[in-house]
Amino acid sequence: MFALNLPQYPIKVTKRGGRTVVFDELRRKYVALTPEEWVRQHFVHYLINQKHYPAGLVANEISLNLNGTAKRCDTVVYGRQAQPRVIVEYKAPHIEITQKVFGQISRYNLVLRVDYLIVSNGLQHFCCRMDYAQNTCLFLPDIPNYEDL
Repeated sequence: MFALNLPQYPIKVTKRGGRTVVFDELRRKYVALTPEEWVRQHFVHYLINQKHYPAGLVANEISLNLNGTAKRCDTVVYGRQAQPRVIVEYKAPHIEITQKVFGQISRYNLVLRVDYLIVSNGLQHFCCRMDYAQNTCLFLPDIPNYEDL
């Protein structure tokens, strides 16, 4: 599909009902293979295999209620006590990461109040650590390993 700035992995892609689908190991089902889904699958495998995030604490398509409107976080990473720690927002590789994307993930964070926000289009990845005491965020040079969250 697209070359990404992420490690490759043995992705399971097939055709079903005339459309291309990819197996999402976290949701344990095949889902439509869109450019954004291509990024999600590669990024989740990167988190699990390179950054040592426990697969059982990573979830895709998490629903939340924002001001009476149903929204969905692309990926949420939980702590060992099941508290949300990280929100990840994905865009297709051709979508530029802009302030609008950060606005979207920040709105989700009004509900979840996580420690880290990550945005990726598969080519560029941005991670910031929230500082609620100072009401700021600090952009990090790399995605932290799970044990460093």
